[in-house]
Amino acid sequence: MCGIAVIVCGVRIELSTLSSPSDRPFERLQFSSEDVKSVLSQRGPDSVGEKKILLQPTCAQEPVTLSVFEAGEGTCNLENATTSGELHFIGSTLQLRGTSPIIQPLVDSSGNILAYNGEVFGGIELSSFDNDTEVLLEALEKANALVPDVLSMIKGPWAIIYWQESSRTLWFGKDAFGRRSLLVHWPTVEDPRFLLSSSSPASSVANGSGLASENSDSIHRFWEELPCGVYSMSFGVSESGIRGEVTKHEWRHNMWKELIEWERNLVVPRPEDLSMSSIQGEKDNALSTFSGFAQTVLVVLKESVRRRTSLHSIFQGEKDVVPVAVLFSGGLDSMILAALLDQCLDPKYEVDLLNVSFDGPNAPDRISAKAGIKELKKIAPLRRWKLVEIDADLSKLTLETKRVMSLINPADTYMDLNIGTALWLAARGDGWIHEESDNQEDSQRIRYKSDARILLVGAGADEQCAGYGRHRTKYRNGSWAALDQEMKLDMQRIWKRNLGRDDRCIADNGKEARFPFLDEDVIKTLLDIPLWKITDLEQPSGKGDKKILRQVAKLLGLHEVAKMPKRAIQFGSRIARESNRKNFGSNRAANQASAGSVRFNAP
Repeated sequence: MCGIAVIVCGVRIELSTLSSPSDRPFERLQFSSEDVKSVLSQRGPDSVGEKKILLQPTCAQEPVTLSVFEAGEGTCNLENATTSGELHFIGSTLQLRGTSPIIQPLVDSSGNILAYNGEVFGGIELSSFDNDTEVLLEALEKANALVPDVLSMIKGPWAIIYWQESSRTLWFGKDAFGRRSLLVHWPTVEDPRFLLSSSSPASSVANGSGLASENSDSIHRFWEELPCGVYSMSFGVSESGIRGEVTKHEWRHNMWKELIEWERNLVVPRPEDLSMSSIQGEKDNALSTFSGFAQTVLVVLKESVRRRTSLHSIFQGEKDVVPVAVLFSGGLDSMILAALLDQCLDPKYEVDLLNVSFDGPNAPDRISAKAGIKELKKIAPLRRWKLVEIDADLSKLTLETKRVMSLINPADTYMDLNIGTALWLAARGDGWIHEESDNQEDSQRIRYKSDARILLVGAGADEQCAGYGRHRTKYRNGSWAALDQEMKLDMQRIWKRNLGRDDRCIADNGKEARFPFLDEDVIKTLLDIPLWKITDLEQPSGKGDKKILRQVAKLLGLHEVAKMPKRAIQFGSRIARESNRKNFGSNRAANQASAGSVRFNAP
């Protein structure tokens, strides 16, 4: 995981085609470029670099000319904004690819500047030993003006900031599902800078006493999640000084348009489809049509895990550590990922299973994790599995809570804070493991900190396979068509509701979240399967929801977890219960106040 940012000042930005004027008061945050570098260094602990370029008009009728300054030769003077502009690029690196260390932002011989946070898993050719950022910079330089064409080729998660010297254009954006965070601050009267950053600086402080929970809706937030897509900012000169015009570009590959539209052809079953499914469900044998669909999903899921764990050499410098861990609740999604990881990863490596609990051994996720590791040992007895038990006490996490409040920004509800805190602690990997011994009762619990830099996460499984309670509600109220529309809505807003927040909380520990269920081929495969083969919400929880994944689990030999009901991390870890008691007095009072959607007071 890397961190990228650009700070543009002294430029009047034209936003007419992208946003509408707001009459709400603007949130004001105070931070410097050093604060940005500090928060990005947490994401990319291997190196931090910066590059500045100055935009200097020669006269009002001529194009902008450029002078390049090394970092540290002064900062933008807003009082001088009418005569010059500055672009300050910042990049930090968590290096996972290539054979030699790199420092971002990269600059090529033509003067192009690239700050990249992502992975190229396909679309652009590279060997297992190549660094994908270096290869991408070469591809962008060769493509000249065709930047959207190059970015539309990439399979994998990415966010990018790219200065194209030949056209004097700033390009930026993120992949079609927003699997990497990129926040934007559009210029305001209060703060006329244009800012892009992977994370909000931890030292950001709101002007005044912060945002009160009851009036947050009336505030225009400083940061926004940048909507998915490719953007460019071209520069010119007017009487008032340097101006920049922002344009959003179309995807050049039809695959993205189809996946974004998320249109399923087979939504409403015929009576004979349901009767056939019922007969096949009773047989539950590997020869059934349903198992055929499950086998197809299993194949693409395994390939997705392989791409994210073993297809490319993982850069480790001088270290030889456990390369991959799993965010592990012992539930359906994480068990499938762990089982597939065992099939893809070199047998010499141990696998860390990271489990967080706010109720010690009594949290549901801790109980299911212990049961899950027993089932994993049955199907993969030669693998050394390490269940990392991460115990937390919410009442003692004052500094950590403030940190997470900053990381989840612009999200600001207690539900986001609870999920973000659980993810942040899990990704840190600081907990306990049980030393293996012949006598299970004699095993000792010892301190352990996972050094794995890649963390597999099950995000996207519930959205695509109807795992949420609201999916069952929609089905009951409106049948198959309403369920399909709710799932479509979930996939089209996952970048805004989930992925940016999750990326920032996990990456703050110098870890990279990878989402096998959100692989392009997995999404396409699940979308091509009839909806009634994906889920059967006439059946009880733990049987009909995420039916296709339950069948995948059975194909992997995970018969016990295939019967487990869905449980969200905030409930399984018990952080929601502890948060309710802390902030509302009791679970009952929290439920009456709809605590999950209540906004907290910003620090």
